[in-house]
Amino acid sequence: MGTLTQSPAWQRLLAHKASLGSHLRDLFERDTQRFEHFSASGAGIFLDYSKNRITRETLDCLIALARQQDVEAWRDAMLRGDRINTTENRAVLHTALRNRSNTPVMMEGLDVMPMVNEGLAKMRAFSEAVREGQWTGFSGKPIKDIVNIGIGGSDLGPCMAAEALKPYGHPDLSVHFVSNVDATHIYETLRHLDPATTLFIVSSKTFTTDETLTNAASARTWLIGASEDPGALAKHFVAVSTNLSEVERFGIPAENMFPFEDWVGGRYSLWSPIGLSLAVFIGMDAFEEMLSGAHEMDIHFRDTPLAKNLPVLLALMGIWNINFEGMSAHAILPYDQYLAHLPAYLQQLDMESNGKTVDRQGRPVNYATGPVIFGEPGTNGQHAFYQLIHQGWPRISADILFPALSLHPLADHHIKLLANALAQGEALMRGKTAEEARAELVAAGLPPETIGRLLPHKIFAGNHPTNTLMVDRMTPRRLGALLALYEHKIFVQGIIWNINSFDQWGVELGKQLAKPLLAELRGSQPQPHDSSTAGLFREIAKVRSRAI
Repeated sequence: MGTLTQSPAWQRLLAHKASLGSHLRDLFERDTQRFEHFSASGAGIFLDYSKNRITRETLDCLIALARQQDVEAWRDAMLRGDRINTTENRAVLHTALRNRSNTPVMMEGLDVMPMVNEGLAKMRAFSEAVREGQWTGFSGKPIKDIVNIGIGGSDLGPCMAAEALKPYGHPDLSVHFVSNVDATHIYETLRHLDPATTLFIVSSKTFTTDETLTNAASARTWLIGASEDPGALAKHFVAVSTNLSEVERFGIPAENMFPFEDWVGGRYSLWSPIGLSLAVFIGMDAFEEMLSGAHEMDIHFRDTPLAKNLPVLLALMGIWNINFEGMSAHAILPYDQYLAHLPAYLQQLDMESNGKTVDRQGRPVNYATGPVIFGEPGTNGQHAFYQLIHQGWPRISADILFPALSLHPLADHHIKLLANALAQGEALMRGKTAEEARAELVAAGLPPETIGRLLPHKIFAGNHPTNTLMVDRMTPRRLGALLALYEHKIFVQGIIWNINSFDQWGVELGKQLAKPLLAELRGSQPQPHDSSTAGLFREIAKVRSRAI
């Protein structure tokens, strides 16, 4: 077979696209059962994808593309532990971390589940000791504040989930997240905390990540300065890592380390001991409920036919909108304040996974892959960037997410939130024609000259595709299912695009270039740079020399 764009299924979609030519409002008028035809559910999540510019023929063509690209075979290979991350020669088995059925998961002849269960048991014992006040600091006081120090997947997942599940948090515990190497982040976090009642969880897969170790070293200095006892480290620091020697070199004893395997990718590691700060905050029962929800979605993904498979359907809508409708950006719009960090989490999950320009064979691709991901909670986003989505030049697709029921049924807040969520989906789909806009202005009693002046500004093209995802309430189980849904969606898209969604070589380049510049800033011999970098270096040096 030639390249993806030359393949039969791709060519069939191109031909179909050329003949489609309908506005979304026309598609709804032609098919009164459109909602029933283009909706599905699984693992407690309801998906309405009818507001995409598709017909049943479009869906058939997209499913044919998924089959042509062997999505089902690749799915099975991932779930059984094959080394599908070929550039790093690793398996991709984060689904084993949430395998609540506890059926054997074999990787190269070894069942990984005993190791997974051992890790969960250690997390439970530790989290219960902290939550029940049995784990005390150097002064004998119980822990009150947990500070997770990590970056990327060691920060975004636990941080997002801790906010999403804040109602389930321990009333006497607060959790904080430090990721940025900017001193402001750790300074502002620590300055209101008591060293005697603060626990640090240092999360780094390799325990060599510069940003994380810099922040951890400052936290160590802060603690030892307050306790005047280097031995206090064992009462206030634990590590989540795969690198025991570096953990011990830092000063954290081996018994305070929570290990995990190299088949757990960073952006898929929330389900592993990387989620320790979350487990302490919400309790291990709630953490395992989250795992159960993700496992439900894993089973749905594995067993459900493609035409009703939520991750596959979301993936196919993305393929259609990106590759055939020409959209390069996708908005995540959660109408749930607790999901405030979900867009940032999905930015990493999606853009780090599928931001690739070469295929699995190392050949340049001649088609778009991962989109730009952005978003904000509703209704805040409506007063920020929705204007561009409605009337701006780029066409942007979106996911609108909401719980049908609020965890805080205060007055009529939630029904107003739901009304806004539904209204935005309808407005993006329908738009407003010139005739409709003119009729509104006439009804408002405006004179003809004012109507003529305002009319162009009141027209909305519509035809903007959205998916709507609904849960009953945002519980740990529903959050787990939702996150697993997006993981699998992104995986399916990577398979269709024939790219490796599990490496991230682009992350490394900036790190490599930062090392010599750091040495130069510390006074070593300058190295050759482009004129811009060299010029900026000189300007920084001038300012710093004056400050000294």
